[in-house]
Amino acid sequence: MKNNRRLWLKALAALPMAAALPALADGLDAIRQRGRLRVAVYNDFSPYSMAGGKGIDADIARAIAAKLGLTAEIVGYNADEDMNDDLRNMVWKGHYLGTQPSDVMMHVPVDEYLARSNDKVRIFGAYHVETLALARNPERLPKALSGSAAVALEIFTREKIGVETTSLADSFLLGVLNGRLRENVVHFKSVAEAAKGLAEGKVSAVLAQRGELEAAIKGQDKVVLDSPKFAELKIDSWPLGMAVKVEDQALAEAIGSALAGLKRDGTIADIFKRHGISHQAN
Repeated sequence: MKNNRRLWLKALAALPMAAALPALADGLDAIRQRGRLRVAVYNDFSPYSMAGGKGIDADIARAIAAKLGLTAEIVGYNADEDMNDDLRNMVWKGHYLGTQPSDVMMHVPVDEYLARSNDKVRIFGAYHVETLALARNPERLPKALSGSAAVALEIFTREKIGVETTSLADSFLLGVLNGRLRENVVHFKSVAEAAKGLAEGKVSAVLAQRGELEAAIKGQDKVVLDSPKFAELKIDSWPLGMAVKVEDQALAEAIGSALAGLKRDGTIADIFKRHGISHQAN
């Protein structure tokens, strides 16, 4: 089960440079000496990172490493209880079971509150804006849903809607309309399982992150994918970036410069396109 990393969604902001910190040895020189950039990605997180070093995040990491004249070492980590734990395990300390931290972690929400709560890391380098999307069966839900939840979501007092457990969509649907939709919100372990439930007719729609949902509904020709805007949902998009140790300013700057070049020459957009996912530039 994925953790609640998607709930750290409040505002577009990057972690301020820690000018007041004492000078510490930056990891960039050591990384250049060994010739490898160790990159943390989530395990089992299609389409962003999958077994065998595949996925959007892994491909972006390899492109960044190549720009720096390095080889990318893609390391998969299991999601922990929350994003704070993930940043500790993947970036600044390592897991208590012995897994060493990586030089940089992918798929980190570039969020002011998250940054302030984690002063041992530097969050930066947004490369995609994730949004919520709704996949629906047009035979059961013929119209796109948007606007006030009181009107747009009233249909789910009769129809069932699928969500991934402990996701932003889950929290929103359970609480909106004073909880009137609770009985018709169906929980699945993953977005892929929710999409399977949609194909099998167990639910009439699925609300989830667009990237995961686009990947999960491939092959379901009759499914319609919408970008709903619900007045009661204050957070429906958030930028995804990276994190390094807070003292690794030179590394962050080098990665940031490489990423900017990959945006300009279209590499980032091409990576998303190859995976069949809509890229939303930040």
